[in-house]
Amino acid sequence: MKPSTLPAPAATGGPALEVEGLCVDLRTPSGTLRAVNGVGFSVCKGRTLALLGESGCGKSMTALSIVGLLDPTAEVTGGSVRVSGTDVLRLGQAGRRKLAGPVLSIVFQDALTALNPVQPVGRQLAEPFRIHRGLSRRDAREKAVELMTRVGIPEPRLRARAYPHQFSGGMRQRLLIAMAVALDPDVLIADEPTTALDVTVQAQIMRLLRDLQTERDMALVLITHDLAVVAQRADDVVVMYAGNVVETGPVAEVFSRPRHPYTKGLLDSVPEHAVRGGPLPAVPGSPPELSAVPSGCVFQARCPLAEERCARERPPLMSVGASRSAACHFSEELDRA
Repeated sequence: MKPSTLPAPAATGGPALEVEGLCVDLRTPSGTLRAVNGVGFSVCKGRTLALLGESGCGKSMTALSIVGLLDPTAEVTGGSVRVSGTDVLRLGQAGRRKLAGPVLSIVFQDALTALNPVQPVGRQLAEPFRIHRGLSRRDAREKAVELMTRVGIPEPRLRARAYPHQFSGGMRQRLLIAMAVALDPDVLIADEPTTALDVTVQAQIMRLLRDLQTERDMALVLITHDLAVVAQRADDVVVMYAGNVVETGPVAEVFSRPRHPYTKGLLDSVPEHAVRGGPLPAVPGSPPELSAVPSGCVFQARCPLAEERCARERPPLMSVGASRSAACHFSEELDRA
């Protein structure tokens, strides 16, 4: 396939996005570090998959790898990323640019830095229509106003002439979402889309994403560390730790019967389980530095089930039931606990 060729539509019922064995290395003054190690998952159109884990676990690095926006110091060193059946890692820059918008799009967590501060928002929203669909300046502007109306921007025709700093944080996030869905992508990645927003606005943004996903039948990859958002909005979950996938499966099953100690620790840390006047439950310790990820189980230093075997042998991600996997030597024992 030529680099500039767009992927064909995915077969009905097949994954819109398939990630297999994705590895990303970071070049640092002290050497090369593995930031993402063999990550894999898939999501079909109309469904939501959440990437869940603590800060620094590799969630955002995975997202940036998929859309081709890695920092120059980072490099994809293995695996494949198939969007609508085509491995986008094999596309050249021209192919990537044609892919961005009509097939694959991303919503960043910091709307103020993601939007161009010196251009009116209406011009920024109109740009995808001019580049990808060849619309005139006037027609593209009308499309931009329609998008602003759809995502709930008041007085859209007037506000289209405003600049990003003249909008609230919630309104800027709505503008980013409008830009991301402008060309009806097959796959939308939302990287912490409610960061730094108050609870009410967070709920509004998540409802907007859900409504747009339903209208346009998009596959949604939601990157978050918010367990409540995952429980309410996602169909499936991939739990990451130290750049590795440690558990996957349908959200309801994973949250009700976790098969990895890290997942269980996260769920037990929800404040509703705390005793009044007592300490808040938490996973003890901290994730390892990328330069010090252990050769055995990546979670061994914080795991209450860890034994000598965990230090010697890294557990593979194995099936633990229909549509579920976990990377733990003692997942069966955890299930019976």
